[in-house]
Amino acid sequence: MFKHFGGSLLFTVAGLALGGYYGWVQAGTIDGVLAMVWICAVLAVLEVSLSFDNAAVNASVLKDMDPVWQQRFLTWGIAIAVFGMRIVFPLVIVMIAAQIGPVEAINLALNSPREYQTIVEGAHIGLMGFGGAFLGMVGLNYFFDSDKEVDWIAAIERPLAKVADIEAVSIGLVLAGTWAVSTVLPGEEALTFITAAIAGLLTYLGVEVINHVLEPPTPSTGDVAKAGFGAFLYLEVLDASFSFDGVIGAFALTNNLIIIAIGLGIGAMFVRSMTIYLVRAGTLSEYRYLEHGAFYAILVLAVIMYLNTFMHISEVITGLIGAVLIGLAFWSSVAWNKANPDGEPEDALA
Repeated sequence: MFKHFGGSLLFTVAGLALGGYYGWVQAGTIDGVLAMVWICAVLAVLEVSLSFDNAAVNASVLKDMDPVWQQRFLTWGIAIAVFGMRIVFPLVIVMIAAQIGPVEAINLALNSPREYQTIVEGAHIGLMGFGGAFLGMVGLNYFFDSDKEVDWIAAIERPLAKVADIEAVSIGLVLAGTWAVSTVLPGEEALTFITAAIAGLLTYLGVEVINHVLEPPTPSTGDVAKAGFGAFLYLEVLDASFSFDGVIGAFALTNNLIIIAIGLGIGAMFVRSMTIYLVRAGTLSEYRYLEHGAFYAILVLAVIMYLNTFMHISEVITGLIGAVLIGLAFWSSVAWNKANPDGEPEDALA
């Protein structure tokens, strides 16, 4: 276990030490140090709780990837996740929203954190629209699959598989949900939400096209690398969509960019460790319903992101729902393994 999580534990110690040092520089008191360490720890827990499903979905894609691209995602991908989404991404939002350059955005984040927070939170509706649409497509297309052989909640999944051959059924559902949410938003916000949701939908379709183009039926060595790039791109966009909630939710605790980056960075490292553990330990194949639980959690997160445009749903509730769904899937998998030691096909929940 330490082999998989040891690096994250060391990163946690270093991150908390850096947060404590920053607290001393800012306040010059022990109370200031403890406050910064506490906020970093809470942000890390928030990120991990929101990302159980992210780790499971990442693992479901990584287990079929070329080993070279697996390693690239676990190295380059974590750098993009920690530095790109937790530091650069909020700065880019500020640059676009305030129409300022990168130097001005950094200065705003460090010297005018309240104004910086206001600008980032002002992009909330667009972020929820994009992330909700993209994750909605990811979750729906997992269940709208006529080739899916294992059902967890058969009463739900079997009817979905029967209509899976109807083209664009998942696109229709996402568009219908987008229209429904837009009807309860004011005019300008509704337009922002619809535009962002369509962008999320088109991004998903674009990544699918790239995957299709780069992955031929009988890949050669070079083609495997291309196919790995397509999966890598898919996982990066998926990670970005998952991170929206964590980045926005972090401002409920602090508007300090450095502390947000440290806390969420620690959480992102643990998500990486969980992903590696699931892949290397073969956990997804051993616990047959774990992947189902993750994709149910994705669908719930997509719905919550849509609802968050006109009502506030606590990040604690969001993370708890995901953890409960994955926990139930794990429990069902254990029960199935005990009841079917020889691997006879049988659904856990009818």
